[in-house]
Amino acid sequence: MPERIIFNAFEMNCLAHMAHGLWAHPADNRRRYTELSYWTDLAELLERGRFDALFLADVLGVYDTYGGSRDPAVAGGVQVPANDPLLTVPAMAARTEHLGFAVSVSTSYEPPFGHARRLSTLDHLTRGRVGWNVVTSYLPGAARNFGHSRMTPHDERYDRADEYLEVCYRLWEESWEDGAVLADRERQRYADPAKVHAVDHAGTWFDVAGPHLCEPSPQRTPVLYQAGNSPRGREFAARHAECVFLSGVTPEGLRRDAEDIRARAAAQGRDPRGIRLLTSLAVVVAGTGAEARHRYAELQGWVDREGMLAQFCGTSGFDLHGRDRAAPLVPHRTDHGQGAAALFAEGRPDGPTVGETADNAAALGRTTLLAVGSPGEVADRIEGWVEETGLDGFNLVPFLAPGSFTDFVDLVVPELQRRGRYRTEYEPGTFREQLFGPGAALLPADHPGGRIRAGGASARTAGAAPG
Repeated sequence: MPERIIFNAFEMNCLAHMAHGLWAHPADNRRRYTELSYWTDLAELLERGRFDALFLADVLGVYDTYGGSRDPAVAGGVQVPANDPLLTVPAMAARTEHLGFAVSVSTSYEPPFGHARRLSTLDHLTRGRVGWNVVTSYLPGAARNFGHSRMTPHDERYDRADEYLEVCYRLWEESWEDGAVLADRERQRYADPAKVHAVDHAGTWFDVAGPHLCEPSPQRTPVLYQAGNSPRGREFAARHAECVFLSGVTPEGLRRDAEDIRARAAAQGRDPRGIRLLTSLAVVVAGTGAEARHRYAELQGWVDREGMLAQFCGTSGFDLHGRDRAAPLVPHRTDHGQGAAALFAEGRPDGPTVGETADNAAALGRTTLLAVGSPGEVADRIEGWVEETGLDGFNLVPFLAPGSFTDFVDLVVPELQRRGRYRTEYEPGTFREQLFGPGAALLPADHPGGRIRAGGASARTAGAAPG
């Protein structure tokens, strides 16, 4: 029987996420992003479509690399203005029963104690439907917004993130033992102090006493997402992530990266089959292939080229403004997003030209896999990519909101269900159980967080004094 394909909706609490300029299209509804009903309506649509999760991106600064100015980003609404994604989750959860919510939160600027508390709170309020997309912020303006004179170097951001995760694991997995909550009305004892422990973490980046202020939530640790594309990022993802979001535009490159992540996970002592690998996908679908191709061409006419370049340059660290279009853009290391920097260099050792890079960055669907066609044609492409790449699923990028999701739900989902590649009903359980099966509500024993939980229990069993 064919494997079920995972699908997340890829969104952001802003005017324009990845398809810049299309907010002005008469069929687009993104101008309502500041309204709570926009998000609750979207959540209900995604649950009707049996999506695994709504994946919410985020940034903490403005894209200002292109031409050395933030003006193109601000003028085009390029992920600015942008609201906090976490605050939308409780309302969406109240209107749904099964949909997961994977939210991007950076490890670079805010300490882990309050973050761990917020995610535990959300995991309680959603009954175990929260995921955390672990990001290390790459915009220089974000660093300045939090009082830093410079952006932390790329690999050092991951060193900090490693310790950040360790602190969170200790708060979520070790601080409160199973059975710590008594809820004993007769004795008026809510919790057993002997089973609630300080973490007393003293490290390079953080000093955290504890104990965690929240009792254990349904998943303890939220489902962990990460977009690891640089060598250091992949090592981090292989150690921590349960779902890895890979950047790529060719099946060959995606397969290579998928194999690399699984090999690194195995070297870390993890089961490589216990990691779900995803990439981004854009879909334009209609009743016929000709109609879909006409629609794609029409949408391309609404693109804000300057806005698309502002995002690409800010993400990659390459300023393409005013450069010779015929000059080669040789890939080189930056402290920005290294996945974006290498996106169009696959099979090009000398690099694409500046003009080729700019044209690709400014076109809809060139920074993702793109399927344009009838429901059958789109389903064929999706199945083919899964087989070619070894990936488990996709983050679906909308061109029109919510129209791209509505078309996918109404036209593509039934075709994938007919082929046995898409769920027809949700199974009961937490977000982690939706992804990994019944009984998998907690991190597995081979995960660093699972080892902390097991290690804390064994140490106390051996007679260690409680904190």
